[in-house]
Amino acid sequence: MSALLAAAFALGASPAFAADGAAAAGVAWWVWPLALFVVCFALGIVAVPAGVGGGVLFVPIVSGFFPFHLDFIRGTGLLVALASALSAGPSLLRAGLADLRLALPLALLASASSIAGALIGLAMPAQVVQIALGVTILGIVALMASAPKSESGASVTPDRLAAALAIHGVYHDRATGRNHPWNVHRTPLALVLFTGIGVLAGMFGMGAGWANVPVLNLVMGAPLKVSAGTSGFILSLVDSSAAWVYLHRGATLAVLTVPSVIGMMLGAQIGARLLSVLKASVVRKLVLGLLLFAGARALQKGLGFAG
Repeated sequence: MSALLAAAFALGASPAFAADGAAAAGVAWWVWPLALFVVCFALGIVAVPAGVGGGVLFVPIVSGFFPFHLDFIRGTGLLVALASALSAGPSLLRAGLADLRLALPLALLASASSIAGALIGLAMPAQVVQIALGVTILGIVALMASAPKSESGASVTPDRLAAALAIHGVYHDRATGRNHPWNVHRTPLALVLFTGIGVLAGMFGMGAGWANVPVLNLVMGAPLKVSAGTSGFILSLVDSSAAWVYLHRGATLAVLTVPSVIGMMLGAQIGARLLSVLKASVVRKLVLGLLLFAGARALQKGLGFAG
């Protein structure tokens, strides 16, 4: 078995896969899978409370600090985000932090458009994708930091489409011990935005949680915790569509995917429990901090300032 894994990594470290073949060749084969497992376990813990999935952190961090080609990182990033969402989904649904009526209409359009985004992303040069990735994430950070917070959702007047689809609910905040009724509005605008989110999610290979939370919270007016929880559920639908494109093109390798997915799933179980007890203000700060770091690193790598 170890011989097979060594051979697989040797294949993965070829010039078509490694961004820095010399750096990869000087390290034992088992170091990279072990490092990916540890990194993804930590990302899984923090990604679920932030509502950003694992891919948005996995892609810029792994592409910035690991010697792998960006195409393989994007393919693995979608599977990592998918694993994180699927692992946390049952816990989020049981806790009332993910709402099916809110998620399904948005996920339907985003899933279809993510396929087109994946095809576009694989046709673009890796450096261009890195720069676009960094600029996009930093733009989201600026939007979230400057926008007013919306943590309750009770004062929102539902629009006609939201009322027709019965998109509303009540969630119990364990941090405060109170029940919070919520509604949403601007549903047609959100459907258009989620179509664009799907394109970007497939293009960057990092899921869509980085944009899901701002649209759900700031545009539709859903409470922040419901936005974070529903974002994780939407990820499981959108990422599964885009991931098939990367699988079909051969842009995935088991030596990257297996340790990354296992680490992310284990970490996400802990993260889902943290979401129930953390205060909404803490979740907001966590979202901003993680996205700021990930976006800056992706931009640095794309512009050639990182080794």
